[in-house]
Amino acid sequence: MSVIVFGSINIDLVATAPRLPVAGETLLGGEFFKAPGGKGANQAVAVARLGIPTHLVGRVGAHSFGNELIDSLQVAGVRTENVSIEATVSSGVAVIIVGDGGENQIIVIPGANGYVDNEDVARLLQILPTAKVLLLQLEVPMSAIVAAAKAAHNLGVKVILDPAPVQSNIPDELYHLVDIITPNEVEAGQIVGFPVVDEDSAAQATKTLLEKGVKCAIVKLGSKGVYCGTQDESFFIPAFTVQAVDTTAAGDAFNGGLAAGLAEDLSLRECVVWGAAAGALAAMKQGAQPSLPDRFMFDAFLQEREIGKN
Repeated sequence: MSVIVFGSINIDLVATAPRLPVAGETLLGGEFFKAPGGKGANQAVAVARLGIPTHLVGRVGAHSFGNELIDSLQVAGVRTENVSIEATVSSGVAVIIVGDGGENQIIVIPGANGYVDNEDVARLLQILPTAKVLLLQLEVPMSAIVAAAKAAHNLGVKVILDPAPVQSNIPDELYHLVDIITPNEVEAGQIVGFPVVDEDSAAQATKTLLEKGVKCAIVKLGSKGVYCGTQDESFFIPAFTVQAVDTTAAGDAFNGGLAAGLAEDLSLRECVVWGAAAGALAAMKQGAQPSLPDRFMFDAFLQEREIGKN
């Protein structure tokens, strides 16, 4: 069974700096590079590199990096026949600043991603019967996200929602269509209305998210770890200790590892560990998609830590 990602495709324009600037400040930076990105594309590549058949449904522009983005997805092993080309606008662009400690600031210009609509949902419906998991994010229009979630829910396909970039208009209906929601601590705090900074507050946030209608809530706490809660169980997974270089796609890598674990019928706890491992590996390299681990690197990482051994 495959994993389908319904979401955004961007080009990332990345600048490094000693730290993140404050408002009105000009900093002398270090490096500049561009790399394929977009939360949808990142998560599709994250799953595909772990050896799971992966489809991406979305849009790029006819100019401004469109062909380059499609080519990079295909090289990563992602099926792109359901990526359409929007003739009238540019591809999505993310402008990213990365500090020396790996922290980042991101501005996203949607471009073609803002045109995703029911035509894309119709293409999704054609391949949904082959899928085990549908991954969603919030970088395409909300109406299309809800329609995609509803289609997957009706077919019994697990729906994972990464509520990023977080929005104030997440409809109540969407929560009830979601099997697993995966906010980071900032996103979780904005959704539930109180600060989420540690294991205890993450536990409370998962309870609030369950009350909204999701079946499982996973709060990513960065270097602190991950808290997971359902109606039947809750647990905390400490973060893997690594030297972070760039955390830009760590959350996308987490979702990729989580979805890959679900595709391989692992337990929920094992899937969360897979997500945490993939996120840790991604934080060790610069860039979004260039940082995402392949299956050989991923398996070696787990074996070194004696995870998954009998």
